[in-house]
Amino acid sequence: MASKKILMLVGDFVEDYEVMVPFQALQMVGHKVHAVCPDKKAGEKVRTAVHDFEGDQTYSEKPGHNFTLNFTFDNVNPADYDALVIPGGRAPEYIRLNKKVVEYTKHFVDAKKPIAAICHGAQLLAAAGGVKGRKVSCYPAVGPEVNAAGGEYQDIPVDKAFVDGNLVTAPAWPAHPDWLAKFLEVLGTKIS
Repeated sequence: MASKKILMLVGDFVEDYEVMVPFQALQMVGHKVHAVCPDKKAGEKVRTAVHDFEGDQTYSEKPGHNFTLNFTFDNVNPADYDALVIPGGRAPEYIRLNKKVVEYTKHFVDAKKPIAAICHGAQLLAAAGGVKGRKVSCYPAVGPEVNAAGGEYQDIPVDKAFVDGNLVTAPAWPAHPDWLAKFLEVLGTKIS
């Protein structure tokens, strides 16, 4: 299997599981993952939040771990990467205000490279024009935004993922087994 170089766009209050699990799992199978945050360097940290589903009308939020970035945002050249991962949480809501974040995301959209987005990650995809004409799953509260941006929101179980060509999306972290498995398929990853 050829190792892929994957860019992961994060920010403060990224969802804890949605950054930690794919970051570690993708490396475990041999891929190189660069986790970056606007205005931060390798070795600096972002705060995370744990979003949990406890029977309320929406998720609850608790403090998560600090996540250490392993690459400097200003050193990113999106052309050097094979794929993009966009974790959810509150980070996509505000990092999409950064012009370079949107440019980086648009590069992957336009080049039709593999993209995995989960939960609120669809907010960044929408800002970059990446949902227009696409079927996209995300946290249900982001569904209207997907539809308004020209996509077609897919209301699927919280533990499932949806594939539309190069795009792999899911509602939230309970979908990790399905979301990561489908992303590995899109990447062409073979595990023996």
